[in-house]
Amino acid sequence: MRTLFLNPPSFENFDGGASSRWPATREIESYWYPVWLCYPAGMLPDSKVVDAPPHKITALETIEIAKDFELVVLFTSSLGLGIDLKIAQMMKDANPKLKIAFVGPPATIEPEKILQNGAVDFVARREFDYQIAGYAGGTPLEQLPGVSFRKNGSVIHNPEGRAIEDLDQLPWVTKVYKRDLDVMRYNVPFLRHPYISLYTSRGCPAMCTFCLWPQTHSGHRWRLRSTDDVAAEVRYALDAFPEVREVFFDDDTFNYRKARTLELCAKLKPLNFTWSCTSRVTTDYETLKAMKKSGCRLLIVGYESGDPQVLKNIKKGATIDMALRFTENCKKLGLVIHGDFIVGLPGETKETIRRTIDFAKRLDTETIQVSIAHALPGTELYDYGTQNGLINLSMADEAGHQLPNITYPGLDEAELVDAVERFYGEYYFRPRVVWRVVRKAIFNSAERRRLAKEAREYMSLRSKRKNFVRDQRKGVEIGNNAQAAPSLD
Repeated sequence: MRTLFLNPPSFENFDGGASSRWPATREIESYWYPVWLCYPAGMLPDSKVVDAPPHKITALETIEIAKDFELVVLFTSSLGLGIDLKIAQMMKDANPKLKIAFVGPPATIEPEKILQNGAVDFVARREFDYQIAGYAGGTPLEQLPGVSFRKNGSVIHNPEGRAIEDLDQLPWVTKVYKRDLDVMRYNVPFLRHPYISLYTSRGCPAMCTFCLWPQTHSGHRWRLRSTDDVAAEVRYALDAFPEVREVFFDDDTFNYRKARTLELCAKLKPLNFTWSCTSRVTTDYETLKAMKKSGCRLLIVGYESGDPQVLKNIKKGATIDMALRFTENCKKLGLVIHGDFIVGLPGETKETIRRTIDFAKRLDTETIQVSIAHALPGTELYDYGTQNGLINLSMADEAGHQLPNITYPGLDEAELVDAVERFYGEYYFRPRVVWRVVRKAIFNSAERRRLAKEAREYMSLRSKRKNFVRDQRKGVEIGNNAQAAPSLD
């Protein structure tokens, strides 16, 4: 079957779905590669990947494109599911013979809900590479593990299949990028542009309660590509994309095991290129040194919180002392850090937010991202919020910006949104950070243009957030006054 792999259009600047960990509109426009879709696409020569958000392809254009295919595989997200189902129905109306499959976390979490929409023929839960390739090749749905579909008025859930162990047998996603995608369209503020991303492993052994992917898609079992296979794909990518300035290893946990990381670094070093990756603060100095020598420039590090109890509550498996020691080691080696923080995790109070802001300033990493805790369905955090009556079902506003869908006594939506703004403001409007940014702009014209664009985008969002906080607080005041008003009866 001629197959279209679709990361669908959604909110403006929405990069969610295939690869992003926070599927919503960003503070600054950014796009990650649709890595998960590109694996099965590489198994089907007569297929095509359409990544609508970065390529600015509209819903109507995707419906027109789908007319030329027999099967559409749509990667959905919890925030985009409603829109994605409408697009699926429009595709089916335009081409009644079209088969439509949904993949992605909601396909694992709520397959029956998705299948209530008659336009969707089946969903593939968790990893879906071989299931999609098998169906496109003629294998009946009944014989595909991890697939849910309708039959005789009922929904059939085939038993889960085993996780893919031999990752070297999977195709290289970079070959699909070359075939179907424009690498110049992909931008992440803290990565050099243009960049490409790929995986060297699947799954994450960490048990963080908020993290979507291990709990709904790739699992906690850590599975590895051979270091030879990774190095070979990087060598291909460097030749195929001479314009690329950085390779990003988008693993959930790139350097989890020291011996494997050292082995991989030894294979990457002769290629003489710049790369970045994710990292945990448990990584020791020797490993970081080997990474730096092999071309590593930047690490994305999930610090999450500066409060020890909050870290325990989310099962982070890391301590404040580990984070401080790790950050100091990175600075000694000249490794740049993009630090990720979250406000609104279980146990959060105004005092713990204050502690986290002060902790971030003490770490003083090159850049930061501050997210509002988002209890996504399928995660332990969502279960915790549901069981304790803390869940607010509004996950985003009409533009796709995240809203706090888990709140606490003493920390309402407005206070959490305001905390994000205070966090960014206190962090970035310090003299040393301002100088760091200005210095980049002075000596690099491309960096100057990029920073100006990002500043405009961020200030626009900041204004919207301030209005949200103002409106929320005004609503509370009105509500309180109404309660205090005398009865007219």
